[in-house]
Amino acid sequence: MGTRIAKAAFLVTAMMFFAVLALDIAIPTLVLCIMALSTRLVSLDLPVARKHGGEAA
Repeated sequence: MGTRIAKAAFLVTAMMFFAVLALDIAIPTLVLCIMALSTRLVSLDLPVARKHGGEAA
């Protein structure tokens, strides 16, 4: 019975390790993608954001 509990504990520990490892990769990837998209969005040359010379702001 002791080996059965040890195997179950090892299985749970391994599952937790790989779940955390997947989050450790996925979260920074998501953050970097959002940062890249926001940089691209800010750098777009939108006609609404352009100021025409001589017009009041």
